[in-house]
Amino acid sequence: MSDLVFPFTAIVGQNEMKNALILNVINPSIGGVLIRGEKGTAKSTAVRALADLLPERKASDCPFHCDVSKKNNVCPYCLENLDSGEGLNLTDIKMKVVELPLSATEDMVAGTLDLEHAIKTGKKKFEPGVLAKANGNILYVDEVNLLDDHIVDLLLDSAAMGRNYIEREGVSFTHPSKFILVGTMNPEEGDLRPQLLDRFGMAVDVKSEKDVESRMDVIKRRLEFEKDPDAFKELYAGEQEKLMERITSAKDRMADIVLEDDALKMAVEASLYFGVDGHRADITLLKAASAHAAFYDRTSVLREDVASIANLVLTHRMRRNPFQESTIDAEELNKWIKSI
Repeated sequence: MSDLVFPFTAIVGQNEMKNALILNVINPSIGGVLIRGEKGTAKSTAVRALADLLPERKASDCPFHCDVSKKNNVCPYCLENLDSGEGLNLTDIKMKVVELPLSATEDMVAGTLDLEHAIKTGKKKFEPGVLAKANGNILYVDEVNLLDDHIVDLLLDSAAMGRNYIEREGVSFTHPSKFILVGTMNPEEGDLRPQLLDRFGMAVDVKSEKDVESRMDVIKRRLEFEKDPDAFKELYAGEQEKLMERITSAKDRMADIVLEDDALKMAVEASLYFGVDGHRADITLLKAASAHAAFYDRTSVLREDVASIANLVLTHRMRRNPFQESTIDAEELNKWIKSI
């Protein structure tokens, strides 16, 4: 029997959530996605399914599984081997989901330096933490709104920089930490501070299916999967393969993406129209629109790319009064599109 991972293409509905996850895989610099909603809405299922869908990648067998195609973003161990001409041992690895427990401390997340070993031997000894394990993977934080703010800050800083820096008593160490950050939360249990919300590239609000037929389909597929996972996964093998190839092609296409002035102007005017502060929203909107264009087999970012994902990038950044729901409804979105 294969591992019990539900096929990504078999998930019913939740299109915005699935799109946000796919776009972050195509362009990880978007900055991750925050998924808000009640329990039982396929949040964790979608995250694990996406990781299972993606192909293997070549990586070093070091503790950080460095992407050695980018020498400027490898760990000190790999850099030393490359500079000495020794070469690296490469291995094929699958993307995995690294989970962060709510009880995580700063040392568990960032890792620790053995100062005594450094003093005695003159060599650094680093014990990897969650950020090391997350390199090249999906870092999944359930109930992210219940984490201490300084831990969330640490995660978001590493996600933005692509590296983890740790320093203790004048001894420092740095390693690559490029990951796709996915946070989930139930808004009824408390919200994130606006400053932290703004650091997530995208945010999606998910709800359980209300349509009778769709709800029946959710239940039917889940029961069929639990009855015979291998047979169920075989039903979706073709769709899974097509989506994997489409994502892989889109990732390769990102290097050739051209940003048209019309799309740039539309992104800026969107932020102004919806009252979003700062420039992070504009930049993220264009990064997401670029991934959207690549996913739809284009090398130019068009106005329709910006309009298609504006809701995912702007809603959680809008200024709003307490208890006011932050959403851009279809009517308001269409009004904005027509006004430009």
